[in-house]
Amino acid sequence: MALSTEYLNCLLTDAAARTEDVAALAQRICAVAAPTGEEKERAAFVAELWRERGYTPEIDAIGNVYVRRGRQGQGKPVVMLLSHLDTVFPATTLLKIHREGDLVYGPGIGDNSVSVAAVLAVFEMLDAYGWETAVDLLAVANVGEEGLGDLRGARAAVERYRDNLGAVLVVDGNLGSIVNVAVGSKRWKITVRGPGGHSFGSFGVPSAIHGLGRIIAGLAALQVPKDPKTTFNVGVIEGGTSVNTIAPQASALLDMRSINVDALDTLVEQARAIVQHRAGDGLQTEIEVLGDRPAGSRSESDKLVQLSMEVLRWVGYQPQCVASSTDANIPISLNIPSVCIGVTRGEKAHTTEESMHVSPLGKGLAQLLRLSVEASELVATGQL
Repeated sequence: MALSTEYLNCLLTDAAARTEDVAALAQRICAVAAPTGEEKERAAFVAELWRERGYTPEIDAIGNVYVRRGRQGQGKPVVMLLSHLDTVFPATTLLKIHREGDLVYGPGIGDNSVSVAAVLAVFEMLDAYGWETAVDLLAVANVGEEGLGDLRGARAAVERYRDNLGAVLVVDGNLGSIVNVAVGSKRWKITVRGPGGHSFGSFGVPSAIHGLGRIIAGLAALQVPKDPKTTFNVGVIEGGTSVNTIAPQASALLDMRSINVDALDTLVEQARAIVQHRAGDGLQTEIEVLGDRPAGSRSESDKLVQLSMEVLRWVGYQPQCVASSTDANIPISLNIPSVCIGVTRGEKAHTTEESMHVSPLGKGLAQLLRLSVEASELVATGQL
């Protein structure tokens, strides 16, 4: 359905009136721990929230929560709304959630509890209006977006509905930004092994730590392009048993990223050669792939990107198209019309002092609802 000016004005007013409800719902979701790989409790909680709203959710084998709204039925095109359940915080993290003025504080409140809450609220609003979208909407609260989750929830959801996906709206990040460029990444665990021995009695035996150091030095000397932006980082190193033991084993975690597929592939091959040849005689190396996020992009002239920009201007934000690594990497890499948008703005993400602003939520909610409705029109009319 095309939204008239009258409907659009009412939508803005109604969304603003729901601001506090969405903030409260985000806090309830945030209060349920959901470390990557341990999202089961939050998935069950979100499924119950859907049941309270009259829906029949499905939880798949890996913990994604699915809800479909519409009358088109299976086998017909859908617009998927993806919002991830998981957080970067371990289960032992104290989930102290509190509000100070316009800010709500809590680990994971903005990344990504509020997005899950916003999707629930969009369906509530559509139900209250009695609106049917041109194609069905499929809400997925998915697992495995953060860290070494390797986007497994988004992969499973997109693969399941791939033949019928008209568009994917990922809800994550800051209001005002449109992620249309997917930053690809490869994540490795590099392990070096050797014979080990006593630091004095076996002096001269090759050390796994020394070998790993040579590998890291080789990586650090790599030259990568600034455009397309390509990066690498050794983030964790482990190994050894004592100060007077020649290390029999050492390992490091390597993160490599680029917005360009070819540039990332080139970096990967350079890194592989260093790992294979720089450790030194008498040492063995191995690479374990921990993560593989595909790169890709949607042009700013793409109809869904253009619609996203138009809707942001409608709610009073100057849109910024940006590159990031999100669940949108999966559909973008498969050439499925996709964007990632946020519903509010936040501070200090991925820290225990994370916060989100409440006041922008009305505009964020209105943005998401209008984008969902009008994206479904584009899909139904074959424009995406």
